[in-house]
Amino acid sequence: MSPTVLLLPGWHNSGPAHWQSRWQALYGYERVEQHNWDFPLRGDWITRLEDAVCAHEQVVLVAHSLGCIQVAAWAKFSRNTHRVHGALLVAPGDVEREEMQHMLYSWSPIVRDALPFDCVTVVSRNDPYCSYLRACKLASDWGSRLVDVGNCGHINADSGLDDWSRGHALLEEFLVSVE
Repeated sequence: MSPTVLLLPGWHNSGPAHWQSRWQALYGYERVEQHNWDFPLRGDWITRLEDAVCAHEQVVLVAHSLGCIQVAAWAKFSRNTHRVHGALLVAPGDVEREEMQHMLYSWSPIVRDALPFDCVTVVSRNDPYCSYLRACKLASDWGSRLVDVGNCGHINADSGLDDWSRGHALLEEFLVSVE
């Protein structure tokens, strides 16, 4: 049985031109909906992810930006991490930056424990929301394989990635390894 792919957008959700939304439309992946995309509270987002993971036998997580930070926080407290076959963490956002504290206060500190499942962290060298060195350090702390995509901004709709076939190929590595 193939795992369910759960899409975890970041702050403000992923709009229709974002690769996550395009993958949802193209492949039928399941988006984990949040109660409040604009004023995210870490506890609420962790609870929503726990509910989504528990609804399936096996999942692969595909997170973007704040969604990456959500995965790390959830994994620290969940007793259901065994259901996660792998995670694709794309462009983690640095919620510890001073200018983010008043908006995303419940997300600090970033959980830096090694994740108990295979993961790949995709980083850009010119991401305005997390420096390259910081993103590399997060990937290392999480025990994640690092993929450097060069200068792709925040790896979102503004990056002009369309369906982002390179990212989907990384996801397919997790899906193929289950079969």
